[in-house]
Amino acid sequence: MTKQEAAIIDLYTGFAMFEGEDRKYVYDYASKLLGRPIFTHEFLTLEEVLKERVKPDFIEICRNLE
Repeated sequence: MTKQEAAIIDLYTGFAMFEGEDRKYVYDYASKLLGRPIFTHEFLTLEEVLKERVKPDFIEICRNLE
């Protein structure tokens, strides 16, 4: 699994796939989805928006399972 895929799974499911400094992958991906930087305190308020935007990528990962 790539770090990008782990970030997608993290955002869609809510299960933390990274710890410490590696959380930057989730922040970077969330920022890409929103088109702006995201701050820690925003994750809860944007949870549904992020889940909806990441859904196609999550489904793509699921389709590519071998």
